[in-house]
Amino acid sequence: MSVARGTIEPGAGGHPRRRIAVAALYAGGFLGPFGGAVTSSVLPEIGGDFRVSAGVAAGSLTAYLLPFAALMVVSGALGARWGARRTVLVAYVVYALASVLCVVAWTFPVLLAGRALQGAANSFTTPLLLATIAAVTPAERLGRSLGLFASMQAAGQTTAPLVGGLAAEVSWRWAFAGAAVVAVGLAVGGLPADPPREQRPGLRSAWTWRTLRLAGTGMVVWGCLGGLSYLVALRLGDDFGLTSGERGLLLTGFGVAGIATARLTGWFVDHVGPRRSARVGAVVGAVVVALVGVLPNLVAVGVLWAAAGALSQAVVVGLNAIALRGDTPGGSVSVVQALRFLGAAVSPLAFVPLYHLDATAAFLAPAVATAVTAAVLLTRRGLPTG
Repeated sequence: MSVARGTIEPGAGGHPRRRIAVAALYAGGFLGPFGGAVTSSVLPEIGGDFRVSAGVAAGSLTAYLLPFAALMVVSGALGARWGARRTVLVAYVVYALASVLCVVAWTFPVLLAGRALQGAANSFTTPLLLATIAAVTPAERLGRSLGLFASMQAAGQTTAPLVGGLAAEVSWRWAFAGAAVVAVGLAVGGLPADPPREQRPGLRSAWTWRTLRLAGTGMVVWGCLGGLSYLVALRLGDDFGLTSGERGLLLTGFGVAGIATARLTGWFVDHVGPRRSARVGAVVGAVVVALVGVLPNLVAVGVLWAAAGALSQAVVVGLNAIALRGDTPGGSVSVVQALRFLGAAVSPLAFVPLYHLDATAAFLAPAVATAVTAAVLLTRRGLPTG
């Protein structure tokens, strides 16, 4: 089976059914990050409903992320073997049913089960959506298409706490009802194409040295750059005295900048090459992280943290573009994404204790780790030039 390559951006010409499928392809990038973060701002309300503490209610975040990251190690290869269209359709249906389970959850363990099913289902959408974009997008425009997809992911992550908080004014359960409706709509939209049959690999075929280099880079750089919002929040409270709402507003700049610069990021990847784009994003991002940790001016910290959002997008889009240009695009990007989120999960365990010992060192350590990782792993050998 071959797939014709052509323009695959929302609003592109063609049959209306295809335009809907293309729009759904990109919109699918919104659902996963939104589902993962939607409970982050309503933990007290969830805890109050089930008579548990907000700390225990935070398990609703872990219940989503653990199966999401664990299954994504193999979901790309399995989904490519089963067929992207079929797999994504089933995943959206399961996600919708899991969201309904969260809506009607009568005990906290039932809510956790629904969250775990959501995370498991989403692990079978993201890598296959990325592989589909690569299959039907001309190579010279791949960066722009991946940048658009990344902007939808940033939008989901940025708006989730706000939507969850607004829903909680009536009931936090309404946020899950909305997620269910969106998942059903995406299932109806479908995919514009399946990746070619020859791109459907075995489970082990993606575990190459090349893929592991990309995945290792994503794990360290995202954990030390894109995943540091909790550390920035600590400093905003301790050094500048910001309230929780003020901290949340400033941190939103990270996602907003990622959305606003999506097309520019894609253009940059297409014109300078994905490896160079990821390397520049990581090195400049390392400098930004160090400055965020030491500058005494609140406005400067806010501006730099927003810039970190754009730079992290350059890294993510660059790494995805490299992974998707290999022989096993679905499996490779699946491994890269899985380790990226693993880095975000491990990051607080590494840097929060260090912050309590030395706040400045807690920012300098991830900055150094980011720069060194980019210099060592993002070399020309075995990766696309540029």
